[in-house]
Amino acid sequence: MPNRLIEETSPYLLQHAHNPVEWYPWGEEALTKARTEDKPIIVSIGYSACHWCHVMERESFENEQVAAVMNAGYVCIKVDREERPDVDSIYMDALHAMGGRGGWPLNVFLTPEAKPFYGMTYMPPRNWVNLLNSVQNAFVNHRDELEKSAAGFVENMLMKESNKYHLDGSTTEFRQEDLDEMFEHIKQSFDLEKGGMERAPKFPMPSIYKFLLRYYALSQNPEALRQIELSLNRIALGGIYDHVGGGWARYSVDEDWFIPHFEKMLYDNGQLLSMYSEAYTLTKNELYKRRVYETVDWLRREMLSPDGGFYSALDADSEGVEGKFYTWTQAELQSILGDDFDWFSKLYSIRTAGNWEHGYNHLHLTPQADWNLVFTEKYRAALDKLFEVREKRVRPGLDDKILASWNGLTLKGLTDAYRAFGDEQFRELALQNATFLKTKMTNENHRLWHSYKAGKATIVGFLEDYASVIDAYLGVYQITFEEEWLDEALKLTAYTIEHLYDEEDELFYFTDSSSDDLIARKKEIFDNVIPASNSLMAHNLYTLGMLVSYDEYIELADWMVSKLKRSMMTDVQWVTNWAALYVMRVQPTAEVVLVGPEIDAFRKELETTFWPNKIVVGAKTTSELPLLEGRLSSTDTTTVYVCFNKTCQLPVYSVEEALHQLAVSVS
Repeated sequence: MPNRLIEETSPYLLQHAHNPVEWYPWGEEALTKARTEDKPIIVSIGYSACHWCHVMERESFENEQVAAVMNAGYVCIKVDREERPDVDSIYMDALHAMGGRGGWPLNVFLTPEAKPFYGMTYMPPRNWVNLLNSVQNAFVNHRDELEKSAAGFVENMLMKESNKYHLDGSTTEFRQEDLDEMFEHIKQSFDLEKGGMERAPKFPMPSIYKFLLRYYALSQNPEALRQIELSLNRIALGGIYDHVGGGWARYSVDEDWFIPHFEKMLYDNGQLLSMYSEAYTLTKNELYKRRVYETVDWLRREMLSPDGGFYSALDADSEGVEGKFYTWTQAELQSILGDDFDWFSKLYSIRTAGNWEHGYNHLHLTPQADWNLVFTEKYRAALDKLFEVREKRVRPGLDDKILASWNGLTLKGLTDAYRAFGDEQFRELALQNATFLKTKMTNENHRLWHSYKAGKATIVGFLEDYASVIDAYLGVYQITFEEEWLDEALKLTAYTIEHLYDEEDELFYFTDSSSDDLIARKKEIFDNVIPASNSLMAHNLYTLGMLVSYDEYIELADWMVSKLKRSMMTDVQWVTNWAALYVMRVQPTAEVVLVGPEIDAFRKELETTFWPNKIVVGAKTTSELPLLEGRLSSTDTTTVYVCFNKTCQLPVYSVEEALHQLAVSVS
C-alpha cells in the first residue's frame, strides 16, 4: 500500500511513496501527530538526483524490518530539499551546529515540537537501526537532557545574522586596494595546476569566476585571467562535461575534473552558460562558444517542458548504477567507431580495463590531449555515432518539477548567451521561458510560486525565486528593450521589499511573511555553488536602480554590500558574488543609451566587447525611462549616449565611437 507521499507531485517524494515507512510530507498533519502522540520526529531530506539518497532508500527505507522500527517509535517525514529549501536550510544549520558534516540524505531527529537534537547523513542499515533504538531510549529515559540540547540549537538559530556573523555595515566606501587584498587572499586557495580551488571534490563555482572576471576587467591583473582560463578550460574539457550530449554534471569527485557525480542539475548549467558566454567576450575562445551551444541544445532537447519551463535535474543513476548511461567499454567503442577508434581512443585514453572502474571508460580530455580535434568534423561525427547508440539506453530519471529560482538562473544564462553570440535561437528560447515564468509562476499580486508540476504551481516563493527571476528579467530587458520585463522586475522587487525585507537586520529573509512558520526565520548570506539570495538581491537593487534611476535602491544595495565587507576582507571565497558587486562600485557604471531605428543591431555589436560594468537601455521612438528622457531622436539616425552618474558625453553614431568613449573614460 502506498503511504501519504502518493498524493505529492515531487518526483523525489513519489520515489518513496511505496516504501513500507509510513512517510508524511512536511506539513501540519505530521507535526500535529507528533505532538498528539508525543513521539520524536525523523525528518529525512534529499532530492531525486541524489545517489546516496537512493542507496539509503534501497538499504533501509524499503526494508520491512527497518521500516517497522521507524514506524513504531517515530513520526517520519520526507522532504524534497529542492521543493522546501527553507526546511532543508533550518535542519542543515542544526547539523552543522552539532558538529556534523553536511550532505544528503540529511536525517535529523526532532522533538515533537520540531526542535532538532541529533542528525547525520547516509548511514548503512545496521547502524541506522542501532541509532533508531538509541535515540528512542534517550527520548524515553533522558528526555530532559535531550530537550535542553534541542533548545540550545534553536537558540543558536534564532540569533540575528548580523549579530551572528558580525555584519556591521560601517562604511559604504569602495576602494580598489580592498579588491587587491581580496584577490591576494583568494588566490592562496587556487589550484594553479588543475584549475578551480585547491581541494577535492571539485565543484564549478560560478560566483568565484564572476568575481575574477570583474576584478580582471578593473585591474588587468594577469593572475586573475590565468586562473579564469585554467578553470574554465578544465571544466570544459574534463569528464564533468558530457562530451556526447552536452551539459555539465554537478561536480567532480576527484581533483582532475575526471569522474563526476553524474547527476546534471539545472542550476549549474544555467550559471555556467553565463560564465562561458561572458568569458568568450573577453577571450574569444572557440571552446567556450562550443560548450555554450551544446549545452543550450541539451537544455532544449532534454530539459524543456511543453509549457516553456525547464525541468530540474537528471539522475546520476540508470538501471540502479551510477553513471551507467554515460560510460563505455572499449569493445563498445570499437564496435561503434570502427576506423575512427584508434585516434579517438588515444584522445580519450580509452583502455581495455577501463579508465574508470569495472572495465568502463569515461570521456575526459586531459591537458595533454590535442583538444583542437574538438573543432574537426571527424570528431563531431564520432560523437554523433556515440550519441545515437546512447539514446537507445535506459535513461537516467528526470526530475520534472520546475523551480522558479533555477529557471531564473537558466533564463539569465540564455540572455548572457544571446549577448555574447547574438544568436536569435537564444533570445527566442529566453523569451519563451520568461513568458512561462510570468504567466504560470506569478500570481495577480506579483507573488512568485516556487514549484510547478503537471499544470499546477505550488509553494509560496522564497527569496531565491525572487532574486533569480528579477535578475533574469533585467537580462531579458537588456536583450530586447521590451519594457514589460523591466516593469515585471520592478513589481517583483516591490513585493520582495514588502514581504521579505527585515528592517532591523537590513537584509532579506529567505521566506515570505505568508510562508509556513518554522522554528526560525533565516537569511541566506553566504555564496556557495549558487550565490546567496541576498547577494543576488543586492545586485538586482543596484542594476534596477541604475536602469530606472531609483537612488534608494542603489543606496540599499550599497548598504547591504557594506555589511559583508568584513567577510570579504577575511575569507572572500564565500562571498564572491558580493565581491563582484563591490568591483562594480569602485568605478562608475557605464550607462549606455541607444535611440533610433537600428538599436537592436547596435546593441548586438556593442555586446560582443567584454565590458561587464555597464547597463544598456534603448528605445526606437517612445519611452518613459529617465535615462531616455529628452534623448529620443526625431531623425532616422541611430544615436548612442555613453553616460556616467547620469551625465552623458557627446552623442555618437556608431558602436566604435561609443566603445572609444568607454575606453577613454577609464584610462
